[in-house]
Amino acid sequence: MHTLLTDLRELWRVTLAALIFGAGLPAIFAVGIRFQSVARVGVSGTSEVTPLSRRRAAVAMAALCYAVVLAVVVAGVLFVAKAFLASRLGIHLFGQE
Repeated sequence: MHTLLTDLRELWRVTLAALIFGAGLPAIFAVGIRFQSVARVGVSGTSEVTPLSRRRAAVAMAALCYAVVLAVVVAGVLFVAKAFLASRLGIHLFGQE
């Protein structure tokens, strides 16, 4: 029974990580693309220029979304390569001894 409870406890952690990295990062990237495309086409199909302050805010939010995705990807690569970095270069990341 103890093994079953331990397995179930670890299963929700794996499921949460899969949801965050499997669906969360592409969703954040999609939101960044949406912010980047805030636009010049009005609701009625006419070509209306959005206010400059709204455009700057949208570009800033898009850049923030892209930065989050990039940071998670870089952290993931470093996590996978942590043993190599520790043994070959002496760089200890993520608690690697």
